[in-house]
Amino acid sequence: MNPPLKLLLFMAATVALLTFTDRASSAITRCPNCGSTPVPYPLSTSPTCGDQSYKIRCDSTNGTLQFDTLNNSYPITSINPSIQQLVIKPSPLLPNTCVSSDLVHEGVQTDRTRPFNITSSNTIMFMNCTSFMLGTPLNCSSSSLCHVYINSTRGVAPCGDASSSICCSFKAGGTTTSYMIRVREGGCRAYTSFVNLDSNLAVDRWPDPGLEMKWTLPREPQCVSQADCDGNSTCGSDPIVGGSVRRCFCMSGLEWDPIQGVCAKKVTCQNPSGCGGSTDRTALTAELLTSQKAIDFNRAADDVNLAIYVQRMMDEEKLMDTIDPMLRENVSNFEVDTMKALAFLAAGCLEDCRQNRPSMKEVTEEIEYIISIATAETVKK
Repeated sequence: MNPPLKLLLFMAATVALLTFTDRASSAITRCPNCGSTPVPYPLSTSPTCGDQSYKIRCDSTNGTLQFDTLNNSYPITSINPSIQQLVIKPSPLLPNTCVSSDLVHEGVQTDRTRPFNITSSNTIMFMNCTSFMLGTPLNCSSSSLCHVYINSTRGVAPCGDASSSICCSFKAGGTTTSYMIRVREGGCRAYTSFVNLDSNLAVDRWPDPGLEMKWTLPREPQCVSQADCDGNSTCGSDPIVGGSVRRCFCMSGLEWDPIQGVCAKKVTCQNPSGCGGSTDRTALTAELLTSQKAIDFNRAADDVNLAIYVQRMMDEEKLMDTIDPMLRENVSNFEVDTMKALAFLAAGCLEDCRQNRPSMKEVTEEIEYIISIATAETVKK
């Protein structure tokens, strides 16, 4: 079976999994948009929404989200709730210097008691370092990625001065960098970071600087009494924490979905080869088709939410413009039609009006039809 068709069959099974998971109501309250920027659960911008352990801040003056550290704040450039990750923008250099503007705060210093940590997807560049750093396990050689970056980037030209030419690169995520990226006098006075950097690419093709953070999945919402829970959950003592902590635990037949923040019906997978265990039930199909993040602030303001963006493109009859170019490469007309069928089916399941959404039986029949036609097409080949 050729790769595009195999992926399409996988997506058909995924749509089935998403559809067979009925939503139940939830005791949680999602936060309103920050300007036009969505705030996915469990992130919280006020005491009355989201999970209070996952606080971020909405800058209402410009409609942007901010991630507060122990003594500084960084803009959030993208959020992917399906994999519990967000990306913050590192502080820039002070004008005409090789000194990070957050040197006074000693770089990124996060609170270890919060459910966020720096991931190993980050490649860190330390610049303007003292000779003390040469004895560290970091790569401070003249051929390091840091030197490649400095030599090819006009904006960090001051870091190439002879007096500050020592720079080091390394992958974050170890015990010493899980909660901080430290800059200081006597060490390195500047830094930047790149997420999922492909070192084989030319510097002008590197992504914009970013520092990826990951959050742990949230527990059920806390409660004081049953009045704090909904009809699908019961306020009971937390068996893990004990003491006075109580939570809204889902009733029998339902299970806690920590990504959507709801009690959802348990699902028995009918097609093991297509059940990947993902619980992001609104954006996963769009992510598979487009290879884009569910929420990305690098897209236009009206297109930050991937599902909304794809729906708009469908309305404008430009669906294929959103598909990952690798999926469109050398595909047949049949495979294009299959992509469109899956996209329209997924969009139909997300209709706001209940009466406009297809029934489970209708979705099942449509998926079975797509799979049967795809299988028959494979046999022909």
